[in-house]
Amino acid sequence: MIQEHGLEYVGLGKIDGPLVFVRRITDVGYNEVVEIIDREGHPRIGTVLDVSDEVAVVQILEGTDGLSNANTRVRFLGRPMRLPVSSEMLGRVFDGLGRPLDNCPMPFSGEERDIQGDPINPWSRQYPRDFIQTGLSAIDGMNTLVRGQKLPIFSGNGIPHNRVAAQIVRQAKLLQEDVQFTIIFCGMGVKNDVAQFFVRNFEETGVIGKVALFLSLANAPSVERLLTPRTALTLAEHLAFDLGMHVLVIMTDMTNYCESLREIGTARGEIPARKGYPGYLYSDLASIYERAGRVKGGEGSITQVPVLTMPNDDISHPVPDLTGYITEGQIVMDRELFQRSVYPPIAGLPSLSRLMKDGIGKGRTRDDHPTLASQLFAAYSKVKQIRGLAAVIGEEELAPLDKIYLHFGDEFEQKFLKQQEFEDRTITQTLELGWDVISILPKSELPRLSDEFLNQYYRQDVAERAANKQAGKSDSEAKKVAVPAQDAAKLESDQE
Repeated sequence: MIQEHGLEYVGLGKIDGPLVFVRRITDVGYNEVVEIIDREGHPRIGTVLDVSDEVAVVQILEGTDGLSNANTRVRFLGRPMRLPVSSEMLGRVFDGLGRPLDNCPMPFSGEERDIQGDPINPWSRQYPRDFIQTGLSAIDGMNTLVRGQKLPIFSGNGIPHNRVAAQIVRQAKLLQEDVQFTIIFCGMGVKNDVAQFFVRNFEETGVIGKVALFLSLANAPSVERLLTPRTALTLAEHLAFDLGMHVLVIMTDMTNYCESLREIGTARGEIPARKGYPGYLYSDLASIYERAGRVKGGEGSITQVPVLTMPNDDISHPVPDLTGYITEGQIVMDRELFQRSVYPPIAGLPSLSRLMKDGIGKGRTRDDHPTLASQLFAAYSKVKQIRGLAAVIGEEELAPLDKIYLHFGDEFEQKFLKQQEFEDRTITQTLELGWDVISILPKSELPRLSDEFLNQYYRQDVAERAANKQAGKSDSEAKKVAVPAQDAAKLESDQE
């Protein structure tokens, strides 16, 4: 029969997992919203996943339990999935489809937006250049986040990536402008305890008022996870490009999203690609990640920090591998650092921010920042080589300079990388810590640093203490050598 919004079809051709197949269709479009009514009269929502001349494949967001082939009615609504957007959604908790989970009514809104978004014309994009201070030295000093960038966190099961993500939410700020970030948090397939951790953390630290949470829990239908990041980014685009806000989007866990994509692809009978994931995984992820950025002439911005867990800590797995191609770098969590109680356990060498050079330096952070970060990378890479050599021949057989490098590596990890979960370091504090640890090495080992910076920032006393330690001399013994013989007795008596 004819409805005001189109045809109503009675009966299903096939039910397969979260998918239903509707036959003998007319005028049905891709991504169109579908209303499924079971034999009890209860409605469910779905979307058109695929369409041919006679068959439409519909994914049901609430699952297909209780549906029958004969008595199910289907209505195609002739429009895509939409989300009512409003700034009143800040401070609220929603499910993956944007429905309230906090027992409050849906905010009033004057506009509904297609959750697929409107692609940004590449010509209209403004190049990201503004430094974001996260308060984490491992990011600010070595892998800087820039406004409008997409910089993912690659982690593993059991590693505290959620704590790191929450700390970034609490501490992210711009140096050049007195602006606080608005936060969109998107959880896909997360457990209840993880969801409660973020909600409680944001409430206790007082940032909940500027955060909108979209949570598709682990017990929710897997199909819902495919729409959750798009729903969250639809609100982010409204806040950024319509209201001029600076939005930071945290999305976890992208691996759960990709698992749902693989599940749906298998149910559709698609030919699998690497490790069973669909061949369009790259383009699907790009449709999410590329919604970050800035638009010329606009005040707002969207910065993305997706979080994904690497199965078996394998960085070559399809999900981190393709994510790394699309995004501008990655923050890699190191299990070895985590086992040695280093928080945040951010690996120095595999981590990378491709836009770092454009967001730091003169007029942005400090003149010495680019070369200091480069020298820290180079020195730490040599530490890794020397540690491998020491594992073979023993540390006592190393050359004196190699032992100094090992000392530098320990101090770099324990003083520069390691900090407290609620410790918010300024970029100045981070750079000063960087000079403290790099000064352990002699100046001859610092070719990337100019004489101007060495004369201004190099800690000669730190270098002398490091050299004396490797020579087996205590500080008092070193002082005796440094003063004339006639003053040695006086120095000793003063120390006593």
